[in-house]
Amino acid sequence: MSSSWSLEIETTVPAARLFKAAFLDWHNLGSKLLPEVITSVALLSGDGSPGSIRQINFTSVVPFKYVKERLDHIDHEKLEVKITLVEGGGLGKKIESANSYFKIESKGSGSVVKFEGTHKVIPGADISDDLEKAKESIVATIKATEGYLLANPNAYA
Repeated sequence: MSSSWSLEIETTVPAARLFKAAFLDWHNLGSKLLPEVITSVALLSGDGSPGSIRQINFTSVVPFKYVKERLDHIDHEKLEVKITLVEGGGLGKKIESANSYFKIESKGSGSVVKFEGTHKVIPGADISDDLEKAKESIVATIKATEGYLLANPNAYA
């Protein structure tokens, strides 16, 4: 059975800058902004456009070594990204599938990140702790990107 969850995160940076940094260039920024969590992010295939596969490698603070994700959809005008987990994480151990959808909307002079995750749990698996960690991770990622953009006002302008 599939289920979903959602999250909204407000930021003080413009939506377009956040989109470029957190989603379009995350393979370059991820390990720089969260070195205690991410050791590297690599594009395994593609150029960052839809269909590209990227691998995020984690430090020992994460209970798994990596995830591979496919960028299914990127809309530069609507500031939307859809991602499918293709390997790693809890795939095959706790979950059968997982998809993420991000949309960034303007809010005043800042923005709000809207997230929706869907997943299919393997019968008998408990992912309640994993979901809490995923929520914390998404918030940490967006807030680290926000901090970087505030400290570097010309970046991704």
